[in-house]
Amino acid sequence: MRFKLKPSLGLALSGGGARGLAHIGVLKALEEEGIKVDFIAGTSMGGFIAAAYALGYTPAQIEAEALRMGKFTSMASLLVDFSLPWKGLFEGKKFMDYFEEKFGDATFNDTRIPLALVAVDLVSGEEVVIREGRIVDAVRATVSVPGLFAPYTLGDKVLVDGGILNHLPADVVRRMGADVVVAVDVGVEEEKSPIISNKAPPFFSVLWRTVEVMGKKVRESKLKEASPDLLLSPPVNGDVSLLWGFHKAPEIIEAGYRETKEKIPLLRKLLRPRLLRGR
Repeated sequence: MRFKLKPSLGLALSGGGARGLAHIGVLKALEEEGIKVDFIAGTSMGGFIAAAYALGYTPAQIEAEALRMGKFTSMASLLVDFSLPWKGLFEGKKFMDYFEEKFGDATFNDTRIPLALVAVDLVSGEEVVIREGRIVDAVRATVSVPGLFAPYTLGDKVLVDGGILNHLPADVVRRMGADVVVAVDVGVEEEKSPIISNKAPPFFSVLWRTVEVMGKKVRESKLKEASPDLLLSPPVNGDVSLLWGFHKAPEIIEAGYRETKEKIPLLRKLLRPRLLRGR
C-alpha cells in the first residue's frame, strides 16, 4: 500500500461562451497564490482555456489575448465563414485557423500538465474524452456548439460541444488521478437567463437558452456523481452569454479572480499535507 503526502489538484473548467473568460481569472488567482494545478479538463470555452494553460500559456498571456479578441472586429473576423444551413451557422474554418496559429501541431504529449477535453460523438451519442492527438483537433471539437458551428469530424467520429453531456467535467479530472477536484461553473442561473436578450441577436439568445435548458439536469447529475471538493461559481452578469459579452472581458475575468480569492482559505485546507491512499 502506497501513501502520498501532498494531495494532487485537478481543475475542471465548464463551457459557457463569453462567460468562460472567468476561468482566466481563476487561473490568475491560483498562480498568484502559488497553487499548482496537477490535472486539468475542460469543455467548450473551458476546454480552449484549459488547452492554452496546459501548453504553457500564462494566465497573463491568455488574458491579453481575451482582451484583444474582445474587440468586435477581432471576434467578427472568426465568424465570417457561413456554413451550409444543415451543418451549422458557421463552418468553423476561421476558428480552426485561429487555433492552429495559437497551438500549431502540439499534441497532448506536449502539455506541461495532463489535459483532457470533452466532446460528444453524434454517431454513437456518447461522451468522448480526448486525451491524445493534436490539441487543435480536440479544441475545435469541444467548441462545436450545435447549430452554431458545424460538427468536427475526427476519424470515425462526428464531434460537437461536450457540454451537451458534460458541461463541467469534474468527473473526468477525478478519473485522471486528482485527489482534490476544483470545479468552475460559469453557467448562468436559470431564472437569470432571459430567452431573448435585448442586447444580443435573438438567434444567439435562443440558442444559448436552449443549451442551458438541455444541460441543466445533466449538469446537476454529473456534479452529484463527481462530488467536486470545491465548486467555484463566478458571479458573471446574466446578460453575458454564448457570443455576447466578449467586450466585457475585464469584468468577467475579474469575477473569476475574486471568486477564487475568496475561496483560497477553503482550498488551502483541502490541499493541506496529509496521508492519502495512493492510486
